[in-house]
Amino acid sequence: MPVCISFYVMQKKNFMNKKFIFLFLSMFFCCVLVNAQEEQKSELQQRAETEDAKNNIANARSLFIRAFDDYVGKGQINSAVGCGTRATALYYKENNYKEGFELLRRVDQAISAEERKNNANMSALHYLVTKERLQMYIKMRSTARALDQINTMESQVQTANDDNLMNDLLYNKAIYYYTFGQTTQGDAVFKEMASKLTAQKEYDKIDEIYQTLITNGKKSNNANLVAQTYSNYVVWKDSVNAMKLADETGILKNQIAENEAIIAEKDSSLGTRQLIIAGLLVLAGALAAALVVGIIVLLRYILLTRKQKKAIKLSEDNNALKAKFISNISAQLDPTLEKLDSRIPEVQALLDFSQHIQTLSRLENMADTTAELEDVQVNQFCEEMVGEIRNKVKPGVEIVVNAPKMSAKIHREYLSHILRHLLHNAAEYTPEAGHIWLDYKKRGAHMQQFVVTDTGCGIPEEKIDDVFKPFLEIKDLCAGDGLGLPICKEMAKKMNGDLEIDPKYTKGTRFVITLHV
Repeated sequence: MPVCISFYVMQKKNFMNKKFIFLFLSMFFCCVLVNAQEEQKSELQQRAETEDAKNNIANARSLFIRAFDDYVGKGQINSAVGCGTRATALYYKENNYKEGFELLRRVDQAISAEERKNNANMSALHYLVTKERLQMYIKMRSTARALDQINTMESQVQTANDDNLMNDLLYNKAIYYYTFGQTTQGDAVFKEMASKLTAQKEYDKIDEIYQTLITNGKKSNNANLVAQTYSNYVVWKDSVNAMKLADETGILKNQIAENEAIIAEKDSSLGTRQLIIAGLLVLAGALAAALVVGIIVLLRYILLTRKQKKAIKLSEDNNALKAKFISNISAQLDPTLEKLDSRIPEVQALLDFSQHIQTLSRLENMADTTAELEDVQVNQFCEEMVGEIRNKVKPGVEIVVNAPKMSAKIHREYLSHILRHLLHNAAEYTPEAGHIWLDYKKRGAHMQQFVVTDTGCGIPEEKIDDVFKPFLEIKDLCAGDGLGLPICKEMAKKMNGDLEIDPKYTKGTRFVITLHV
């Protein structure tokens, strides 16, 4: 038994050392699509890959395009396609879809020219280009266009007659169906791909495919893909465990049969037969003991998980009770505070603090419901917001609005509250001759951003994570209660969005309101 465990550990370590090689071989089959000899990377491509590794997107993209043109001029079409598709990925990483499609058109033209010149079938290279278009249409949530690319890829696979391409096509079809909520079709395609590898007993590769699907779903915030993949993964894992157990049982049965044959041939040695049987019994006992230990560990894990869930539920209930308790205390103090002279700064500070507590508690305890949206003219709305602070800024401060003349759906009450708070803070902390910007950015069909930027003193990096948390420190209420940003954060969440500080901006402070419509 210890020898078996040591051998398993050695094999496991060896697998982990080659994890990424197996991942690319099993998930991105197109890495070995072309049958031409591998061409040496040019200096331009090496520089592009270095910049890409540093996440210098613009520099890497420019170098990949230059490398693409260089390879086309030299007739090295395989390397040219690789650089062209990588540059395209960097375009749509920043939502520059128009430039990405134009570059792919050039790549296709280069492939077609080489195909005519050499009279060769280059469907595999066309497939790579079509797959990049598919990625862009999936990211753009364009169902019909994405389906067109899938159909084109199927035709290219049939022409290329390549099993690796077929496996890659099945993978991309599964991604497409799951992304657009076509679960039944996604299950069928994924089952076909998984059954091929299962028949070959490539269990580790299938496991990596599931993990990659789950990771892709998380990165793209595709909850449907994550949930469906994880559900299928659990079912598949159970079936694989059963198959592995059946294989192990079959091996054990074969060993027993072989041993019995040996015993039958050497029937003269009863002691030898008894020894072999005893050894098999010990092995069976060890396996049974290991199974019992595994069951015990599993049961303990289940019990521990249940306890943790109960603890989390209790903690959430306690937090809700605390918030309600604080809100009730604040509400009970209001009648008394309102009888005091609100012209006294300290009294007004207490009134504001009480109101802020009730607002924050109400937002935290509010059920998750879809906020009612209304159409507004973005440019006019932003100008109205900025107009409230124009007479409150210090001398020489320039206020700029960068918002297109277009309509957008927003929750006017919550968004106005957040922008009003952020702009008032910007007016207060921006010094003379400084700048304040209010920008609107459309990030996709279902995402938009409002950005407030100033050239004030900024927020220390170590305090960025704390400004949205209430009651972290004792404050002089006359100087502010510190609940403004936490309230804004909760309002952003209620609009199916978020409020964050851009850590890369160091010339002041930049708040980014991201809204998903």
